Amino acid sequence: MIEVSFKNDILPLKDVLFRLALRITQNREDAEDIVQETLIRLWNELKVSEIENVKSYAMTVCRNLSLDHNALKERQTLSYDETLHDQLDTSSQPDRLVESKEKYNLVTNLISQLPEKQRTALHMRDVEGRSYKEIAQVMEISESDVKVNIFRARQRLKEKLSGLRTL
Repeated sequence: MIEVSFKNDILPLKDVLFRLALRITQNREDAEDIVQETLIRLWNELKVSEIENVKSYAMTVCRNLSLDHNALKERQTLSYDETLHDQLDTSSQPDRLVESKEKYNLVTNLISQLPEKQRTALHMRDVEGRSYKEIAQVMEISESDVKVNIFRARQRLKEKLSGLRTL
């Protein structure tokens, strides 16, 4: 049996869990609450030490809590992801900065319109850099389904972006 330390093994995952919850709920406060609930559940969960991959297990718990939260609220509102917005290059010229923000807002808006599975898989692969295997474990689907969801998400984004360029 592997010894799991909450401080060394689980607590460092809070940022990754937050980004996952934020991507699913699209609300900063809700994501913070979900991460807190996830950490509490992991703290109370005795079988964590029996889990082979603690990170995947923690992400699965966080994902499920996020999906449950969305189902309870039944909302489809768009939210602004301030974390990624703050990473924009502010050293450029003002007109380029405005253009950059507009592009960012457009892409964020398009991504938020994707179905949940596609949005989550795309985020975990392209933003978090997760492997297909990890994504499959967290989402509780096969690796081929992960690849299909990512492909469809990228295709849908490509279609919407090319449609906007023709306007």
